[in-house]
Parts: sequence; C-alpha cells; structure tokens
Amino acid sequence: MSFEEVKEALIEQLKPLLMEPEFPEFFDQLTSTESNTNRFLLKMELNRLASTCNRIIDLRDKTDLPCEPLVFKKQTHLLDAPSKQAFLESVSRYHQQYTIGVYEEVLNSHKQRLKDKKQSSVNTDDQNDYSVPGIILGTYFNRCEERMNYSIHITAFQSGKNELKGTTLDLSVGGARIRIPKKHGFDTTQPILVKLIEINEEYYYKDLHQGIEYQIVDVESNHEHCIMRLKRISGSEDLSQILANLIKGFKYRYKVDVNEVYTNSLALGYERHYLPHYRHLALFVNATNHSVSHGLLGAENQCIKNYFLNEKEICQLSKMLTPERIQSHNADIENFDHSLIYCFKHVVNEKVYFYSASLFELKQHNLQHLFFRFGSQKASWRIFQIAAKTINHSLSYKAAILPGDERQYTPLTEKQLSQLSHVINLIDLTHKDSKDDYKSWISTGNANQLKLFAQTKATKSDIKYISLNFTERRQESRYSFKTQIEMTQDKKSITGMSVDISTKGFQVTLENDCDFELNTPITVALPKLQSLAGKTQLTALPYKLVKKRRKGRVLHLTAMINHAPHVGVEFLNRLIIHNQDKLTRLTQSDDDIKELSDGLKNLLMRNLPSTLFFIEKTTKSAKLSMLGLSKNANLINDLFTNDTLQKLEFNLAPLFAGGLFKSDLLPKIRKAKSSQEMHSIDIFVRLSIQSRAQFEVKFVPVSEFNNSEEKHNFISLSQKLGKFIAIRVLFGATGKPDLKYIEQEREYISVHAAHKAKNLDEKLWQTVGVGELLDCTAETINRYFYK
Repeated sequence: MSFEEVKEALIEQLKPLLMEPEFPEFFDQLTSTESNTNRFLLKMELNRLASTCNRIIDLRDKTDLPCEPLVFKKQTHLLDAPSKQAFLESVSRYHQQYTIGVYEEVLNSHKQRLKDKKQSSVNTDDQNDYSVPGIILGTYFNRCEERMNYSIHITAFQSGKNELKGTTLDLSVGGARIRIPKKHGFDTTQPILVKLIEINEEYYYKDLHQGIEYQIVDVESNHEHCIMRLKRISGSEDLSQILANLIKGFKYRYKVDVNEVYTNSLALGYERHYLPHYRHLALFVNATNHSVSHGLLGAENQCIKNYFLNEKEICQLSKMLTPERIQSHNADIENFDHSLIYCFKHVVNEKVYFYSASLFELKQHNLQHLFFRFGSQKASWRIFQIAAKTINHSLSYKAAILPGDERQYTPLTEKQLSQLSHVINLIDLTHKDSKDDYKSWISTGNANQLKLFAQTKATKSDIKYISLNFTERRQESRYSFKTQIEMTQDKKSITGMSVDISTKGFQVTLENDCDFELNTPITVALPKLQSLAGKTQLTALPYKLVKKRRKGRVLHLTAMINHAPHVGVEFLNRLIIHNQDKLTRLTQSDDDIKELSDGLKNLLMRNLPSTLFFIEKTTKSAKLSMLGLSKNANLINDLFTNDTLQKLEFNLAPLFAGGLFKSDLLPKIRKAKSSQEMHSIDIFVRLSIQSRAQFEVKFVPVSEFNNSEEKHNFISLSQKLGKFIAIRVLFGATGKPDLKYIEQEREYISVHAAHKAKNLDEKLWQTVGVGELLDCTAETINRYFYK
C-alpha cells in the first residue's frame, strides 16, 4: 500500500478522534511507523478537512434528481436525496460542524453516483457490483471519556498577557476545544488558564475562580477566529466531579456518534468470517533470541504444522525457520530470495529427514537446479514464503472498542506479548501444477551435494502452539470474593452475597427464590465496599440479569455499559488489580491461554500478508461487499484504486468483471460448505505504466496459457512494459456470523442507533463468502523466468 493509501486510511481512522484531548496520543500511536515528513503532511490534511466551510452546495443544475433545501446553521443548501444523506452522515462524523471535509465528501459522493450511473448504462455487466469499500482490520481504539458539544462563555489568559473572551465548542472532563480571537498573542508552547464563566456563576470552587490550567495541543485559525484544542493538566477531584455531572446532565440532549463503534464491530465480524479459513501459519518471534516462540493454529493451517512432524511426532519447523534465516530476511526485507524457502523430506528406515533451503542459499551455492529437480520429484515437495512484519508495541494489544473497555490484558499476557518482535506468516505456495515446472529444471549434479541443506533434528518441540479462540472473547477472569449485594428491579428489592466477581459482573447467591426477569436492567449497590471507594458512589449501578439457576437462588449479573464509563466496572477493576495477591483466581490457566490467543490474533490481523474480500448475497444473486485491509503497504490494493474517487473505495471490475466472479467463484461458493478448504485460482497481471501517473492493468487467468513458454513470454513482456504481478485468488464459503463475539458492541449500538445495529446484523448474516488476494510474484518469476 502506497503512502497515499495509508494516508487516506489513517485520516479515516483519525477523523472521529480529531476533537479529542487525547488526539495527540492517538495520532502518535497510529503514525508511529511514519516519517516526520509524512506525519506533518497527515496533520496538515486533517487540519484542512476540519476547517470551517462557508460554501453553499447547490446541485440544482448538476443532478438528475429533484433538489430540496436543507438548512444547516443559517446556511441553506440545495441537495438531492443521496447528497442530503451524505451531508448528514458526514456532518455527524465532524461533530455537527460544516467543514471542508463535509463539503468535499458530499461533492465526491455526488460525482461517484453520476459516474456509476453512466457506467451502468454503457456496460451491461453492472460495475457497481465490483465497486466496494475497504475496512481496516486489527487496529481498534475506544474513547477514554465522553465529549459533549457544549458552548459557554469563557475567558482565557496567560501570565503577563491580556485576558481574552471566547466560547467553548466542546467540553470533556479532561479537555476542551475553545474559540478565541485570531490575534490572541498567547505562547502556544505554554499552558493557558481558562475560566468557565457560566459554570463559575453556579458553583464556587477555587479551580473555577482562579482558572483551569490547560495545555494547548493543537491550533487552527481562520480569518476571524482561532480554535484551540486543550488538554487539562490541573484541577482537583471536585472539579472533575463538577464537569462529569455537567456532561451527565446534558448528554441525553445530544445524539451519540456510534459510527466508530459500528465500523470496528463490523471489522471484528468480518474477522470471524475469515479466521476459520486462515490457511497460513502465524508464527511469532522472540525479541531476545530471534527464534520462533509461538504459533497460532486454526482449522485450515494445521497441515503446515503437521508437515514438519517427524516419525516421533516432534515438530521440526524451528529447524527450518532458524534464527539465522529470520535475521537474514529481516536485514534485507526487499530481497525476496530470503523469503522463499523450498523443502522436501527423505525417508530412510522409517526415519524422516528434512531438507530446506532459501532461494538465497541455493543461489549462493549454485545448487538451485539440482535442489528443484531432485526435490520436486518427491511427494513431500513444498514451497514456502515467509512474510515478516515488525510488531508495533506502541499500540494496545487488546481490541478495546467501547467506552470503559479495559485496554490491557492481565500482566502475564501483556508481558508475553511484549517479548515478541515480529509476526511471520508462513505461506504454503505449493501448487500441483507447479511441480511439473520444477521437474523440468535440468541438472547433472549429484544428490549428495544436497546434504548441505539437511536440517538438524529437534529433540523436542520448540514452538508453543495455541489454537485460535472462537468462543466469546469477553470471558473476564473471575475471582472468588464474597460481599453483600443489594439489587433492585422495578419496585422489587433483594439482598444477596457474591460468590465470585469479575471486572464486569457477579455471581450472586440468595437465601430465597427470586422472580427477577432475565435481560432486564437491575440497579446494584455494594454497601460493604463503599468505605474502599472514597467519593465514588457504589449505588444505583446499572447491571443486567443474564442467567438464573437453582430456581432463581443463583444469579449472574453483567454490567450495562453505554457511552459513559461504568462506575462499578472501574471500581472492581481497581479492586482486583490492587489485590491480586489476596484474591483466588478461578480457571486461571484457561483464561490465560484465551487471552494470549486473542492477543496473538490481534497482532496477526494487523499484519496480514494479503488483501481480503467478502461476498454477500442479494435478492437475485450475490456481490462483492467489502475489502479487508491491514495498514501495511500492499501493491495489490493499488491495482484497484486507479479509477476511484472515494477514499478507501476500490474498483475490482478489472479482475472480476470478465466472468471470473460470476462464472468461477460464485458457483463453487454456492456448492461449498463453510467447513471445506478454500479453492484457488492463479492470475497473471501486467501493469503497463501510462502518462500522468496512470497505469493500465491486464488480468489473465493462468489457465488460459497453453504452456510454460507462453507464461514466460507474458512475464518478460510485462517487465518491459512496466511490472509483472502474480496473484493467487483464494475463496470459500462462510458459516453463520459469530455475533456473540461482538455481543456487547451490538447492544451498545442498539441503544443509541437501533437502525445501525440492525444493519450490522444484516451485513454479517448476508455474508456468504470470503476470499483472499495473495501476492506470489517472487516465486512465480523464479519458477518461469530465471530457469
């Protein structure tokens, strides 16, 4: 993926967080791998998109649909129905502000709609079926605190400077965004003091009277005003409580933006569709000794691990992927000779001997002809490609999406994940049709020369394999703990005793039967723990009854988390962290493994070696619905962005419109079961460079070539005209969506936007197929071109 595409993806992720006080931290995390120049360009673009726009949008002479006036903050726009919807959605993303970003998104969506309509009238094969949005996988963040769009009068000043009047644009406990005159004269590198005049009139506190100290984290200016984004750096607990109560009192007057939670939940849902078909072997490298320490197993990649089992069922993979080979690959990442490893097994007296060599090693000893000809004769011949990515430890290992979600695993899991340096995807590129190509390599050498590449034997399995966890990911660690619990539902109240606790729930026993209703809110009080909570009130805490046992005498309660931090969750989390040595943890080993599996999965999804695509059913047939991307550079993604105007919008028509999708993929997906392995089709791509940074792409299925000579000629001509790329298209059927994995996110969305919760469920239920676009150019060129 080029920087321009990475830039667009990062901008889309950062937009919802642009006005947050924590924006610099989020910005630093998401751009930690970018250069200072690229980071500067990203910030400049974000500032431009967030700047106020005064342009009126009038589409009356530019659309084929009727236009209606839309009044927004004293401006009247004339929009057709699709553009009106695009305007409202975009304004929501920019926190009810009409900005340059809103203006451009509305016009771009309008232009894209007209272009799509024109194409559909010319081309009988509907191009819209192949124009799909992209979604970033693996990187998810939540907001620490709630922000309220709230305007009040303020005064701002610095030591030795005049006091200026202004207003707040939004306000949170930890920060604010204010508007003051453009010529303010403040030193933006120094803190400023802000007096919240209207709040100070209602409450008298020293902090309010003297002014709250803020750090200036960002400044934007127009011809009249200066807008500053501030982070609070002083103030008492009383001040925090005043601001929290203010926001709590006004939050129901404002619509909560759930777009970020919706997008992240959809991405997690797509992950669950793909992971049962994940066919590469995810391996994780220890940062200290550069050896593989962990592997992640799924349904379709077991065969790679099993290939390396010897006659004693001891895995020999660590002797193929040695620290020396890993370091050589990482030191020269652009040299694909280090990424291709060829293997075969030789059996003598029922003992299995493994032979492996990288392409770099074979060329170094001039033995590639002999190795390929001898090895490809054996049924155990394999071709592996390693794709290694450095782990970014500045990002949270855990997927925390909802406000109040804990951002870290247990200390043990966090420590294990912090000790890893790289994610390696071990990709099996072996194909039945390729064996004949390698058999045709000519060599007169002696097979004894290949003893140089015999692997040493491992006496024990050095890699710890962990299965992908397909159960509900929010299985919190439970601790044995007894305390009094007071519960109220409607007008009924009862008191019980907790048996065990977790950060988000209780198991409670009662002396008498209980007729509380399931899945109905309950308010909880913890009177015996109030003395430990200080000023935090452990009363009227919102929970939900999810399970009853023993005729209602054993209750299971879970916290009801919405857009505000849950007081009970935060208190119990602190209680557990500070008393780890005193509490007895239940099912410890199983929980640790599940957490480690989830953390490794997140690292994998951030470093996928390929591009994913998803297929959903329609009323008549099926269509491509989404492209799944990681943030890593990917040449395949660039092939499908040449003709698109929208950000994270891809046109897959050059690959699929010629009949590949409807004639080859769909019939096989309809007949397949979700438990069956994915099918594959190999595609050759010619990328011809045109003028003005444009390029022409030609896709040819390998099945259309008659012999190896034609393939060789295609590769040769492609390299002369521009670039050659080989793609393996993998595809298979999906099963039922794993909605339980995102259950709490779905509940949160349904509270604030029921239509979006319904849309989320429909998108995941309608998904019937998943596929993968895998770059296998290096192996293909070596096989056909360098022989």
